[in-house]
Amino acid sequence: MPAISGSEYIDRMNRLQTNIWVDGQRVAGKISEHPAFKGVIKTQASLYDLQHDASLKEKMTYPSPLTGKPVGMSYLQPKTKEDLVKRRAMTQEWARKNNGMMGRSPDYMNTVLMAIASSADILKGKENCFPEHLVSFYEYARENDISMTHTFVNPQVNRAQFYFEETEEPIAAKVIEKNEKGIVIKGARLLATQGGITDEIVVISAGGAQDKANGFAFSIPSNSKGLKFIARESFVRGDSSFNYPLSSRYEEMDAIVVFDNVLVPWDRVFFYDNIEVSNRFLFSTGFLPFALHQAVSRQIVKTEFILGVVQSIIESINISEYQHVQEKASEVIIALETMKALVIKSEAEAELDQWGFMRPDQTTLQVASNVFPKVYARFGEIIQQLGASGLMSIPTEQSFQSPIRKDLDQYLQSKSDDAETRVKLFRLAWELSMSAFGTREIQYERYFFGDPIQLASKLYRSYDKDPFVKRVASLLETP
Repeated sequence: MPAISGSEYIDRMNRLQTNIWVDGQRVAGKISEHPAFKGVIKTQASLYDLQHDASLKEKMTYPSPLTGKPVGMSYLQPKTKEDLVKRRAMTQEWARKNNGMMGRSPDYMNTVLMAIASSADILKGKENCFPEHLVSFYEYARENDISMTHTFVNPQVNRAQFYFEETEEPIAAKVIEKNEKGIVIKGARLLATQGGITDEIVVISAGGAQDKANGFAFSIPSNSKGLKFIARESFVRGDSSFNYPLSSRYEEMDAIVVFDNVLVPWDRVFFYDNIEVSNRFLFSTGFLPFALHQAVSRQIVKTEFILGVVQSIIESINISEYQHVQEKASEVIIALETMKALVIKSEAEAELDQWGFMRPDQTTLQVASNVFPKVYARFGEIIQQLGASGLMSIPTEQSFQSPIRKDLDQYLQSKSDDAETRVKLFRLAWELSMSAFGTREIQYERYFFGDPIQLASKLYRSYDKDPFVKRVASLLETP
């Protein structure tokens, strides 16, 4: 099956019957109709439908190298700089459909899988490693346009530098058995965004200092026996797009993933019981440059949306003449143009890797990944400061359908908008900057690629500073 449609995606999710729990209750019936998931499933379906828009076909799909049928552009293994531009255009087309709010839209995990499969040869000839399984799964995912979530993180039990788990029952997921059918996993992993509403879950775990059982990589169907998703509280507060314009559409949900003696068939195991490989795998492959390229491309669209909200507030209440307002809006403009410049620079300075695939410049994208978490948190603050008390004066849709409508129309109008339009805008600004959904977005972007301090440290250690030190030394040595 080539690139799927939205209805096919919804049908798959309903047929999966994943074991997913919300508020202490297991989800029953069609998951596409559950209050916590129906909005995001509907939005995700609309993304898949773009692949069948005649005007977007060349942007969203490309011919399968196996069948010639159209498959998702997010699976494209880039061979040229032009291919990277194609991938960016596809990502941003999907991002515009959700205003960059869905960090785990299908193109993210499709990109991750493409990246690690393009580097599969690093597993060749190594103990307990199966590069052919990884490549086979990539081709299966591409040809069937499957949706995926992932989990890369252990439960946050003890974050001391040298903590070693010594519990009788595993907390962090680990291999507890190997048999003729595959490996058996027990324990938990964090933090599967969209967990339970995708076809598959990809799991990549580093072994750490000494325990080979903690190091593995595989993918299995989300409805595998013994697999359970425990969702956090939903931030969807209602169906109304007037009251909740973002969460009603884009609440992706995050989940703890519990493996209760889950059998992973051998043909789905990419590696296991190899500490060196598991500790180095992600950052030895094309994962970082390609995943960053997708993420930064999406974040650009998200920043464009933020700028649209900021300017809409400014125009609605007529505050553009104030210099402090202009300065705040300019912060968003500067961030937007900085991110755009960085992603284009990463493409301009892209180079072929050892396997013949065109990688965007990783250092440039690492700079972007250090910039965005800081500016995105600032965006929320800017919206709060510009909206001021207006972010508190936001009655609901039901209020405008009640006998007090006349009062609302009189007292909540603005320079440019009638009361209803103004309240809709300010409810959007409130949900973006002050609601549970909005603050989750800030936390999500802050830790998208890991701890910000570690990101800065990695950039510092990897950046080539020697030429500049030599220039200083040359000056000092010159009479």
